[in-house]
Amino acid sequence: MDSRIGDLTARAMEDNIANATLIKLHQIGTVTETITAIRLAQFHGWDAFGSHRSGETPDDFIADLTVALDTGYLKSGAPARGERVAKHDQSLRVEEELGATASFAGKHAFCRPIRF
Repeated sequence: MDSRIGDLTARAMEDNIANATLIKLHQIGTVTETITAIRLAQFHGWDAFGSHRSGETPDDFIADLTVALDTGYLKSGAPARGERVAKHDQSLRVEEELGATASFAGKHAFCRPIRF
């Protein structure tokens, strides 16, 4: 088990007592460690929510990362401040670029299968 995941998350996975995790890219360490944590969660059938830190910069990379890793979720809060608006705007640009290949999970977002 990756030590960055944390003892409580590891125990939750082993005991099958949860089904999702919130991944904060800026707190977990590196992008590689973030990818590892998300893939580990997905491997265990969990959903992984990407999340930015409140009050961070308007860097919108996390919007791209959540799409690239097929998490289906980005927790960025209401678009009331600049850094949040940047992430929402990037998500909209990604959706526009993907066109018809983009999909909205809707009610199925909460029971997603493993995709690797």
